[in-house]
Amino acid sequence: MCKLLKFFSVLATISLAIAGARSASCRSSDIVVHQTRTGRIVEGKPEYEVNLSNLCHCQQSRVVVRCYGLSSVEAVDPRSIKPLDEERCLVGGGRPIAPGALVRFKYAWLTPQDFPLVASKILC
Repeated sequence: MCKLLKFFSVLATISLAIAGARSASCRSSDIVVHQTRTGRIVEGKPEYEVNLSNLCHCQQSRVVVRCYGLSSVEAVDPRSIKPLDEERCLVGGGRPIAPGALVRFKYAWLTPQDFPLVASKILC
């Protein structure tokens, strides 16, 4: 019985170490933002399509990017990105973004905006 208990204790420790290593292997650079001009003009401003993808092998939730209020002359889908304050935006309503999944939105403004990652919660 003692050997069995010791075996399960070692197994649990190894499992926790592996889970910790998996989440530690995810980095902020695993959230990738790519945007392109769509070619469409809205109220005299070029439209951009933004694709935010999760390259981590784990889901990431509560993804927050810097957006400085998300300026746009066209409506932006708040289910994809929503300003939290004058500087930060919440992506995908804070819901988990699966590995390889995209969150996509469009906006129209005179110049392209940057959307650097501020924070995310890794779910392994």
